[in-house]
Amino acid sequence: MIPPAPRTPPDSHPAPAEPTSSADHPLDLVGIGIGPFNLSLAALADGLRHRGGPGLRTAFYDQRPAFHWHPGLLIEGTTVQVPFLADLVTLADPASPWSFLNYLRARDRLFPFYFAERFHIQRAEYDAYCRWVSEQLPGLHFGHQVDLVRWNAEQDLFEVDFTQVDPVGEAEALGRTYARNLVIGVGTAPYVPEPLRPLAEAPTVPVVHSSEYLANRERLLAAGHLTVIGSGQSGAEVFLDLLRARPAGRERLTWLSRTPAFAPMEHSKLGLEHFTPDYTRYFHGLPERVRDELLPVQWQLHKGIDHDTLAAIHDELYRRTVDGGWPDAVLTPGVRVRTAGRFGTGSGNGRVELHLEHVQQGTRSRATTDGVVLATGYRERRLDSLLGPLDPYLRRDTSQRPCVDEHFRLVMDHSVKGAVYVQNAERHTHGVGAPDLGLAAWRSAVILNSLVGVGEPGKEPYLLPARTAFTTFGPTGGADARQGRPGEGPVRTVELRHA
Repeated sequence: MIPPAPRTPPDSHPAPAEPTSSADHPLDLVGIGIGPFNLSLAALADGLRHRGGPGLRTAFYDQRPAFHWHPGLLIEGTTVQVPFLADLVTLADPASPWSFLNYLRARDRLFPFYFAERFHIQRAEYDAYCRWVSEQLPGLHFGHQVDLVRWNAEQDLFEVDFTQVDPVGEAEALGRTYARNLVIGVGTAPYVPEPLRPLAEAPTVPVVHSSEYLANRERLLAAGHLTVIGSGQSGAEVFLDLLRARPAGRERLTWLSRTPAFAPMEHSKLGLEHFTPDYTRYFHGLPERVRDELLPVQWQLHKGIDHDTLAAIHDELYRRTVDGGWPDAVLTPGVRVRTAGRFGTGSGNGRVELHLEHVQQGTRSRATTDGVVLATGYRERRLDSLLGPLDPYLRRDTSQRPCVDEHFRLVMDHSVKGAVYVQNAERHTHGVGAPDLGLAAWRSAVILNSLVGVGEPGKEPYLLPARTAFTTFGPTGGADARQGRPGEGPVRTVELRHA
């Protein structure tokens, strides 16, 4: 491996290139979406030119006017659930100028952070760090909505059609660019259960997804009784924030969950090894049927609640019993919402009626409330409209989901010479670590190695560890997964032709 050349400070990077390219001079890689995962890939791709290897001509597009990471959930005091080392680059390239520690140094905050002794940083700080990277990294194009992707068989290139939009989303111009390879990182979308969708779309009663909590916080606090639905980390943080904002004895809060308990997240050291490359390779090598059976029972690995948050909720509730009595707060797990509706829709009098079923008791009840926060999670965005023209080339599993190889490439017909990579759209093939920030840098490095590596051990631009867990998840340790799974074809190396 060629030792890295001296680093250039981020501020000295040239201005971003034009976001279009011709078929005669195509880009090596086009990224669709600029969330943390594609931002990680862009940062490590930028680092390739410092490592003595071939640089990549890249462009990344996002329809938003600027980078923001879950702005509706940047509640004061909330922290990221992974250590600060799980930034955009460190676990693949600790010397990268785009690391969190370099961000602190650039802001003259390195010593304060050192004395703060923080291993888990606040969410607002992680958002500020990612924005710092996004504002200086070349090749990022916000305000560009990718509309369609197609394969041009005559030129062996992907055509990417996009619309340049203004800050409010109005179209300003149309464009097209050409690329040899693509990476899709469009993230997930807030999920609203079917019974509550009409309410969430109506303006009368505040029924909002937790992703929009902060924008609606004052409106919610002005309402009388409030109900939080969902027992994951977001639901717990919203409930705690509302609880702290309400006076003792007049909390008027209800917290409902389908899960049988407000359960803590599995956070033991060996449990966390499910978020290692070792487990990802093991999971990918399992049969489709086994993977589908595993995912639902692993919910506590990523959908439980942080121990500190549970403790803070209990402490706050306990504090309110000091003078006698109990807080006006109801916490009920094992309940699902069957249907819901509005009544009393006069000005200022609209309420929500929830029709509930207790799963274990089999009993049904009704509850009324003045506002609802839906901490009901997220779902992977469907790629059908974006990748529609590529559908004839895609291989799918028995559930009609795209097959994804171990290098995070969609498995496609061999007539397509380029590669389409996915980020956070492969949970069905790579397991619970797909949305985890701790695997972002590693996955980005895997993608880049498959693009520019020559296929010889030690020659890839990013040298990744051969072993990452004390646990051996199978007799082969996941080695079989590296040979590709039956029905998905062999692992292919994509050859790049540099302009």
